[in-house]
Amino acid sequence: MLRPSKLVAECWVEWRADRIQDPVRRLRYLRANSVPTPCSHGTSRSWFRVVAILFTIVGTSCFLLRARMTVAPLPDLARRAAPPRAPGFESLPEVWPVEQNHDFEIYSNGLRIETRQAVENHLRSFHRFTRSNGEQAPGEPESRPVGIVFHTTESQQVPFEADRRTTLKRIGESLVEFVRRHRSYNYIIDRFGRVFRIVEEQHAANHAGNSVWADDRWVYINLNDSFLGISLETRTEPGQEAPTTTPAQVRSVAMLVEMLRSRYKIAAANCVTHAQVSVNPSNMRVGYHTDWASSFPFEQVGLPNNYDRPLAAIVTYGFEYDANFLEWAGTRLYRGVDSADQQLRADAAERGLSITAYRALLRRHYRDRFARSEAPPSEASEESATPVP
Repeated sequence: MLRPSKLVAECWVEWRADRIQDPVRRLRYLRANSVPTPCSHGTSRSWFRVVAILFTIVGTSCFLLRARMTVAPLPDLARRAAPPRAPGFESLPEVWPVEQNHDFEIYSNGLRIETRQAVENHLRSFHRFTRSNGEQAPGEPESRPVGIVFHTTESQQVPFEADRRTTLKRIGESLVEFVRRHRSYNYIIDRFGRVFRIVEEQHAANHAGNSVWADDRWVYINLNDSFLGISLETRTEPGQEAPTTTPAQVRSVAMLVEMLRSRYKIAAANCVTHAQVSVNPSNMRVGYHTDWASSFPFEQVGLPNNYDRPLAAIVTYGFEYDANFLEWAGTRLYRGVDSADQQLRADAAERGLSITAYRALLRRHYRDRFARSEAPPSEASEESATPVP
């Protein structure tokens, strides 16, 4: 009796022979493999075809299984891969000075800063508070800026047209002189995109007033000393969401932000608008100033949309907003306010407090820290902080 392995081998040879069209070549192939033809031992052609098909199926299955074993990890790798991010979110290119003199500075990213108008104010000096328990950061006061607040000048605007160039220049020059006299900002960018340094970077400008902001670790109160102030020559209308800036201003503020973030290692989360940080301590409401309420072009200047971040004054110190807030703030800022309000209520529930009682507790902490932020640094560092439960 013919062994199954030999039977299969012989039928495989005949199956191959059937596909050779030339009869002479087919006979040579059969003789070379010593297989009788037709398939011997009573094996029918139909059974042979079944065996051939089984060989084909088994071979194909092995091939597909091997391919699947090779390709299977790819979806996991895709899930683990970080989504693409816009420039400036996580990594900062190094920006270095190319030329510096009394009149201007030029940087490697193309930024040019006019420096003739630069003045001093008072040296930066500030303390910050931890988010976890509200304690003041230990040690000496900080002196390096940790963030940027964007402003609008809210000054007179005329159509940005070629035949108005003389008027545009005159208004811009008057504005720079006014800002210089009041030490209002560290930088101002006119409608032609020219960048003017007003208050030296190591000095605090009078730009933020009563203000609150927080990143993932620290809380900052009254940001004049801790944040740089950049103002663009433009206006903000109530509820406005499209920026009223010139293309030159957008390019210039992007290069300026890139340089400052590179120089001071400023986190993207700490680049915010005046409307996001401005507060009124007398009525404990946010939005005392409304410039850039919803219209700052974060993405165009290489920053994440920080309007989505919960407003720190609401979450950290229990500030509120009035019924007209949405009308003037616009929907972009309102998203940050709404998420902050929801987080505040969740925090109150976690502590087993009513929202009213929890707000009152947070406001007491704010008044305590506000007093210490207004005191001279030597006095503020000696006082103890009261932790938030």
